Amino acid sequence: MILFSLAGLLCLSQVVDAQNAAKPDVTVVADSVAGDSIAADDSLAAELMAADDPEEEAEGGGFHKQLKTKFIDGNAGFMSLVALALVLGLAFCIERIIYLTLSEIKAHKLMEDIENHLKNDDVEGAKTLCRNTRGPVASVCYQGLLHIHQPMDAIERSIANYGGLQAANLEKGCSWIKLFIAMAPSLGFLGTVIGMVMAFDQIQQAGDIGPTIVAQGMKVALITTIFGIVVALILQLFYSYILSKIERLTSQMEESAITLLDMITEYKIRSEK
Repeated sequence: MILFSLAGLLCLSQVVDAQNAAKPDVTVVADSVAGDSIAADDSLAAELMAADDPEEEAEGGGFHKQLKTKFIDGNAGFMSLVALALVLGLAFCIERIIYLTLSEIKAHKLMEDIENHLKNDDVEGAKTLCRNTRGPVASVCYQGLLHIHQPMDAIERSIANYGGLQAANLEKGCSWIKLFIAMAPSLGFLGTVIGMVMAFDQIQQAGDIGPTIVAQGMKVALITTIFGIVVALILQLFYSYILSKIERLTSQMEESAITLLDMITEYKIRSEK
């Protein structure tokens, strides 16, 4: 009886061990599921951050990088000439803009001060005022006051001649700007011809016509043309602005010269009385 009882207990223990071996480890499975969930969350977060970060996308295709790539594609050696035309043209434009901006004054205020000096018979004070004021308007007025004791014809002729000299100084350097405006598209068209020659050379070497054969030459032709036209447009905008400032200053000189002649005429009439 005891032997049968021991045998039953042994069989029961073996069945329990077999069931435990067949049942999976709940802790390990739970850890595995949790690890997979965390990894999935990290992957999703990384994708969202990459989608929300435009700077990383821009780094691969930023405007300056694309511009640099196109510059190299258009034959960097030849495109350097177009870039040089842009740099030199902008240098002359900036110089003219600074000079013309410094030449602008309140012409009406200057003429009022000169009139007050002449009404008080203070010719030397009017000369000093013009001499200490910058710009072509003051220079023209000073030139007229220097000849105030001469006949009106001589004063008018002196003002006209000196005004022409000042107008020439205002336009100084503009011829170089016009040169670079003309050069930029010409260099672009020259690049077009060079690109077409490169395309035909590639066709001749390959003995066949295909998109991949002529693509490089056509790219050079189009890129150089685009850059040349863009440079010419930029310089033309600056040149038009410079011309507007020159016209404004020339108009001020003419109006001031007419006003000064009237003041001198009144001064002479008072002096004769």
